[in-house]
Amino acid sequence: MIMNHLYSFRRCPYAMRARTGLHLSVLNPEVREIILKNKPAEMLAISPKGTVPVLVYSDQVIAESLDIFQFALKQYPQQNCPYLNKDQYQTLIESLDSKDAKSLIQQNDVVFKPWLDKYKYADRHPEMSQFAYRQQAELFIDHLEQQLSQDAFLFTNHPTFADYAIFPFIRQFAGVDPSWFASCPYPKVRAWLNSLIESELFKQVMTKYPLWLDDKRTIHLKW
Repeated sequence: MIMNHLYSFRRCPYAMRARTGLHLSVLNPEVREIILKNKPAEMLAISPKGTVPVLVYSDQVIAESLDIFQFALKQYPQQNCPYLNKDQYQTLIESLDSKDAKSLIQQNDVVFKPWLDKYKYADRHPEMSQFAYRQQAELFIDHLEQQLSQDAFLFTNHPTFADYAIFPFIRQFAGVDPSWFASCPYPKVRAWLNSLIESELFKQVMTKYPLWLDDKRTIHLKW
């Protein structure tokens, strides 16, 4: 039997990204839900950096969310995806190799995410005000608003790689000050985010699992 499990933390946007890819594939690993202040020794032994997600598949250890997303979809695509029709799913698979998608995701991960962290935890970064951090983060939000000017999603009229990879971080941004976000000058980003959050796929991605360390019970991603 192939050893196959995912170390995850429900609220981590990187883990959300990985779980999204897995739910869009037929790969169905055991879920080992953790809390970051009590990391399993088993996870640290195979991935000493101690971050989630970590997918263990046979003798492979995949410890980057984008790599997990791509591995799941390229190696274990679905024949009949419940969340996308066949043409949409094929476009999703093709988008995994899109240079434009990868460039936008890199902007999210390398440029936007550090400003997001400082905006969210402004009290830990007194060098600038929370407002100033938000203004820096908004440069990427404005870029997404422009990207959404033609289609409902970032590159077409249904979600593809970039949408699924980026939206967990925009969700986190929106949650810092929900009242401001509800009336912010980015209506297309707001509509795009809401459609992804309210999707049946995201409901499955955000399934609550018991902590694995409590009893080390075997629970798979897709019940």
